[in-house]
Amino acid sequence: MSKVTELVEEMVTPILEELHLELVDVEYVKEGPNWFLRVSIDKENGVDIDECAAVSEKLSEKLDEVDPITENYFLEVSSPGAERPLKKDKDFERAIGKNVFVKTYEPIDNEKAFEGTLISFDGISLSIEIKIKTRKKTIVIPYEKVAKARLAVTFS
Repeated sequence: MSKVTELVEEMVTPILEELHLELVDVEYVKEGPNWFLRVSIDKENGVDIDECAAVSEKLSEKLDEVDPITENYFLEVSSPGAERPLKKDKDFERAIGKNVFVKTYEPIDNEKAFEGTLISFDGISLSIEIKIKTRKKTIVIPYEKVAKARLAVTFS
């Protein structure tokens, strides 16, 4: 993690604790000529625009005080949305029984992308039940081989 994202995480954590919110992710990226500092927040039943605005305002004040970023940037505070990324152990634990999409660093059964129901997670591996036509198959993925994971929206 970059120094900027680590510092912002330290700065935003007490703000989120005060507002009973959780940090999902901090991202500092350059897109075209612009830099973006993106802070993704959530809570049990989702966050609303007023909560995002409150965090943005308080974090912006702290960032102005400390001034850790030399470039001009845009601060974005938002909900992770329906396809929330799964980054921490507790994210995977909460996603058990839900539809997920997982990309791996290397192929497992000749595939690197899997979508299905997360059956289990023990910190070492995760099991996903996928459908192949009319059959169901369980794939076990070592946790260290997970490149990206997120909740996946299904339309049925």
